[in-house]
Amino acid sequence: MTYFKLVCYTLSFKNGLHGLSTQSVLFKVCKRQSIQHLARISTSKHVYSNPLISQTQSTIKKKSKNVPQDTRVWKETPTHDVKNNLVHYCMMLSKFRLTSLVVMTSMAGYALAPAPFEFSTFALCAVGTGLVSSAANSINQYHEVPFDAQMSRTKNRVLVKGLLEPVHAIGFAAATSATGLSILYLGVNPLTAALGATNLVLYTSIYTPMKRMSIVNTWLGSIVGAIPPLMGWAGCTGSLDMGALVLGVILYSWQFPHFNALSWNLRPDYSRAGYRMMAVTDPALCRRVALRHTGLITAICLGAPYLGVTNVWFAAESLPLNIYFSYLAWQFYKKSDSGSSRKLFRFSLIHLPALMLLMLVNKKYWSSAETQEKEFKTQDLKLDPKRITVLPRGPVVAAQEAEDIR
Repeated sequence: MTYFKLVCYTLSFKNGLHGLSTQSVLFKVCKRQSIQHLARISTSKHVYSNPLISQTQSTIKKKSKNVPQDTRVWKETPTHDVKNNLVHYCMMLSKFRLTSLVVMTSMAGYALAPAPFEFSTFALCAVGTGLVSSAANSINQYHEVPFDAQMSRTKNRVLVKGLLEPVHAIGFAAATSATGLSILYLGVNPLTAALGATNLVLYTSIYTPMKRMSIVNTWLGSIVGAIPPLMGWAGCTGSLDMGALVLGVILYSWQFPHFNALSWNLRPDYSRAGYRMMAVTDPALCRRVALRHTGLITAICLGAPYLGVTNVWFAAESLPLNIYFSYLAWQFYKKSDSGSSRKLFRFSLIHLPALMLLMLVNKKYWSSAETQEKEFKTQDLKLDPKRITVLPRGPVVAAQEAEDIR
């Protein structure tokens, strides 16, 4: 006799259903009781009737009582994988995408400078600029761990998640800053190294604390972003002139529509973390400033040929690009919604590389009158004295060789 038939006979006996088949018994009983209840009765009887199962359950209960439960709200973060992911963590400390943009603008400044291109100096300038930028970003994350933890955009950074300790960030910043500034000073020139050191101090010691004090931080941050192309220009020529100023002003103005559009959709995060951004404290000013600086970029690009930086074709080729950039800023100013701000931000990522490429293609090599005179004097001094001709007041006489003159 199977276990199923035994259960059916038990049910028929309890409910007074004698002489019925198994299916009839189940049908009658299901009207009175639920199937879940029947299953619970049958399984419980089977379990408790089995001594082996009951003994095992009692043993598990005894063991579970002796095991202490972890009721802590926090738990230790494992750090055993630091060695395996060290390169990835260092890239996160350096804000690799932002550092790449900084290096790109520095390379553009070097390529646009009116001086001979030297690949070794170009490479050293790019590497040094990237290392200094990495150090600045690492120190910035070290200072802003409590605030980054409150923002959705930054809560997954390595210091916030505990993947690296603060001492790692400081050590990384010290190594990259010392190496980067040494490369710029010894491999490029002192002016480029001085600009790099100034940018490092400005970003870490002035801009970073200013973010929680005043909206002036946006203007200071734009100065920080305008210095890398000046570093590239100084690395090529050893000085700063009108061309470097034009490039710096373009980078300075570009950051306002770029960052203001980005911060518009991050207002809840910035407000929660206590950052004093224009998008939070004065949204109307945020939109006006973005529109204003797109117009300034257009004006600078139109005036670049007259300042001797590019040829006339650059003004014509960059005009459609700048007009569309201004149009998106106007839409952001009028609509002031997430869609228009997102379009402006995304196009800003295309606008800057395209503008730098147009400047490079339409680059104008020039030198001042003083530079030309120095070049002519240098060429005259390098002439062979045996082949110099003298033009006296009388008829032309061929100059004698140096030995005959003596």
